This record gives sequence, C-alpha cells and structure tokens, in this order.
Amino acid sequence: MKMPKLAPMFAAIVLTTAGLVAVTPSGAWAVPSDCTITFTAPRVVQSYCTSGTGEHKIHMTLRHFLPEVGLIPVEGQWAPVGGVSSTGYPPHTIENVWIEKRG
Repeated sequence: MKMPKLAPMFAAIVLTTAGLVAVTPSGAWAVPSDCTITFTAPRVVQSYCTSGTGEHKIHMTLRHFLPEVGLIPVEGQWAPVGGVSSTGYPPHTIENVWIEKRG
C-alpha cells in the first residue's frame, strides 16, 4: 500500500534531475576570436580566426551600380578555427563586411 505514496516522490526526483541536466552549461564550445578579414586576389575576401573552438563565416554586402537593383548579399562557407572562410564578389561598391561566429 505504500506504492501510491512513493509515486509522487519518484516523479519529483525524476523531474528535478532532468531540470538539472537541462540547465548544466556545456563548456566545450567557445566562440571564435582573434579573427581577421583579408582581401586577396581579384575580388576575394576571407576571414581567419585563431582562437576558440567554434566556426566562423565571412559576410559582405555590396551596393549594385544600378540603384534599382539594391544591395547584394555575399557569404562564404562555415570554417573551423584555424580554417579560412572565403568568397568571391562581383565588382560593385562594398557597403559592409563582417564575420559571423558560432560556438
């Protein structure tokens, strides 16, 4: 007859344990840092990060020479720290260049 009294206590223990596991942070990932942007070759831009353990990707926005076309988004591929993310781009005015990071 003690079984019905133990069921709520068992459920509370399971839920508490699940909650602790869900909020435990994972220290294995660190957002990339010490990153640089370099323009190489004819119309190639690249990003390179030397610290952290995540990934990075080069982005840029260009303004087309025809105003009605507007902005042109360009992006490279995801690369690990120590790797290079690069992309070519067409001959238009560079508006913005940045590095997206994820850890």
